[in-house]
Amino acid sequence: MTQPPPPQQPPQQGGFGPPQPPPPQPGYGYPQAPQAPQQPNPYAQPAPPYGQPPNPYGRQAGYGYPQPPAPPYAQTGQPGGGRKGGGQTAIILAAVLAVALLVAGGVWYASSGKDDGKNTASDGASGAGASSSGGGTGGSTAEGEEKVPARTASQLLFKVPVPQVDDTTVVAGSWLTDKAYVKSGVAEINGYDRDKGSKLWTIKLPGPVCTVSTHTTDDDRTAVVFQPRMPPKGRSEGCSQVAAIDLHAGKKLWTKSLGSRGRAMTFENVTVSANTVAAGGNYGGVAFDLAGGRQLWAPKPKDSCIDAGYGGGEKLVAVLKCGSFDDPQLHIQTIDPRSGRTISEYKLATGIEYAAVVSTNPLVVAADVGHSAGDGSEISDFFSIDNKTGKLITRISAPGKDYAASCDAISELEHCTGVAVGNGRLYLPTEEHDGGKDYGRTNEIVAFDLATGKQNGQRADAGDGYTITPLRMDGGNVIAYKHPPYDKGGQVVSIDGGSFKETRLLENPAAGSVRDLEGTLSPDYSEILYSQGRLYLAGRFADKLSSPASGEKVLALALGAGG
Repeated sequence: MTQPPPPQQPPQQGGFGPPQPPPPQPGYGYPQAPQAPQQPNPYAQPAPPYGQPPNPYGRQAGYGYPQPPAPPYAQTGQPGGGRKGGGQTAIILAAVLAVALLVAGGVWYASSGKDDGKNTASDGASGAGASSSGGGTGGSTAEGEEKVPARTASQLLFKVPVPQVDDTTVVAGSWLTDKAYVKSGVAEINGYDRDKGSKLWTIKLPGPVCTVSTHTTDDDRTAVVFQPRMPPKGRSEGCSQVAAIDLHAGKKLWTKSLGSRGRAMTFENVTVSANTVAAGGNYGGVAFDLAGGRQLWAPKPKDSCIDAGYGGGEKLVAVLKCGSFDDPQLHIQTIDPRSGRTISEYKLATGIEYAAVVSTNPLVVAADVGHSAGDGSEISDFFSIDNKTGKLITRISAPGKDYAASCDAISELEHCTGVAVGNGRLYLPTEEHDGGKDYGRTNEIVAFDLATGKQNGQRADAGDGYTITPLRMDGGNVIAYKHPPYDKGGQVVSIDGGSFKETRLLENPAAGSVRDLEGTLSPDYSEILYSQGRLYLAGRFADKLSSPASGEKVLALALGAGG
């Protein structure tokens, strides 16, 4: 029996830009035993490899890493963490003298696609082997914008080759506008015609992209973080540059950075909400006006907490790290995007080291409580929170052995895959299990009620050999991608929020080079966008070591419904 080609694996060594989170094994930059406390950094560190500047945390971001130490400024003031306007920039700069230029952290990014393109992302038969199980209560039946094409069989629209690189390079970022499919390349961002793949424009950057916002404004603007220059092999120049990008016009609106005495403040995440760009990291965050780049606010230097990162979209949510290295506490704050004022706050239990923002409206946060996930997903529980009052509505247990969603709660904070929120529901894929055939593996999407924390009894099956992953909401429906078995093509389906009935929107070729390329783009490690009968799959890394079975390597693959 012919075996399926192996899926594309994430690179195991960082290169230009932050590397993919490695498996938990000893290596450069992993945590060392803390030394006697010293100021301003209470943990002395061994000499860094490759002549890099010292990493204040003695680690690269990845699974199982420890909580960063408290910020290097005075630990007095508001326990909840206040924020000041741009006039306090000089004070903020003084606080970042200890920030190292090396910033690591893999990019776990799955764009939400386009409901209509914004963030606030001839059969209609169910997918192969798919079914829906009733019971319980359904969600909204609000009609979505995605319609079933006249022909659901897809064909190749275009493919983007992998850039030539000497080392693993981060190329995170995919977006859709009405006219363009936009994809990050090596130290550049390119816009392609949605159907033909012809290049419409290119934005050149001085260094590689580090991380991007998954959200866009109504007029197709977003934000990215990148390095200030191309680094030597195996090095990072620090993810210190924040820029606003106009995806419609294909131009960079502005670039900002914070620093003093040759040291730059580095950022691990960036997001957009209400025409505000918010970027955060291990030494706090800052916000800029999206249109002109004016600094709006930054945390006060005397705060006892730091803004580690933000979740954007309809609301702006900050994840604050408070307390000591040994006894941390995370505060989840809904904040005013323009002023930084705290609207509501929920405090997670002491000892939870990292949290990710799955959705800002409704507010849903994921965390690995007591390091119990056990599978590298960084999720053991979801917290449904009232973003007006800050009160916990319910806690949903989602053990890693049972559910396949994943978040980068250590650095990216809002970059989660395999999860969708809508209709007052949390939609999760189960882990793979044996299917109905001897060689088949499969899974399902199930729904949890955000008010009660209980499953509502509904289930959308992938079908034998397929694995199903929720991508985003489309009105009251869930758009999901089915990764295929070796002898089938992938599918895109719409799951009705009320009945949970699956409707096939797209089915890809079952054989040939297109099928081979699709098989290498696993949902676990790829960016997947679907809109109006077109499916775009892309890698997050350019890696010369990766080699698909066909021998061809692509950065992006575009498929569209037949005419």
